[in-house]
Amino acid sequence: MKLSKYIDHTLLKPAVTQDEIFALCKEAIEYDFCSVCLNPAWVSTAQELLQESDVKVCTVIGFPLGASTSEVKAFETMNAIQNGADEIDMVINIGALKSGNEDLVFNDIKAVCDAAGNDALIKVIIETALLDSDEIVRACEISKKAGTDFVKTSTGFNGEGAKVENVSLMRLTVGEDMGVKASGGVRSYEDARQLIESGATRIGASSGIAIVSGGSSDSVY
Repeated sequence: MKLSKYIDHTLLKPAVTQDEIFALCKEAIEYDFCSVCLNPAWVSTAQELLQESDVKVCTVIGFPLGASTSEVKAFETMNAIQNGADEIDMVINIGALKSGNEDLVFNDIKAVCDAAGNDALIKVIIETALLDSDEIVRACEISKKAGTDFVKTSTGFNGEGAKVENVSLMRLTVGEDMGVKASGGVRSYEDARQLIESGATRIGASSGIAIVSGGSSDSVY
């Protein structure tokens, strides 16, 4: 698979304008990225702009804190799919995981999976910057048990983003049947190469053009 198809071309800042969303989608078509990843309010716009292409529409749920209730996350998911989302990146209840409440974490993820059914691919953001190694393993195991398609490193809004050692640990934990998305601070071709070699099957970045062009960017996401 060519490098561009690893990339979710991402724009999640709070002050994003309509013109920026138009540009994001145009770039995604031009560079043949896998998807655009944007906030839920822009899903229907992106779906309309991308409907004649094979670029997917990805959105975020419970973002960026993961502290919404499961019912809210499930509703967000259904609404996003109704608006044209193909992929859902949800944030786990990080505090519940760190409190040892694995049932809540599982039920939270399962609520999103059930809401999506077979209508969207589900990625679970575990926010590795806030977890130790044991917690990363537990988060991945719970995500796998809940029937998700991917585990994802980071929102890009809470400390350090994707690290090679965390991606390797996530890949080891989930095995070969699930995807691993590395996101947060992926700014260059070299960053992407190292993460893919460590087991990432998707890269979330606002620096996608720099990555596929062999350059680098100072973007934080």
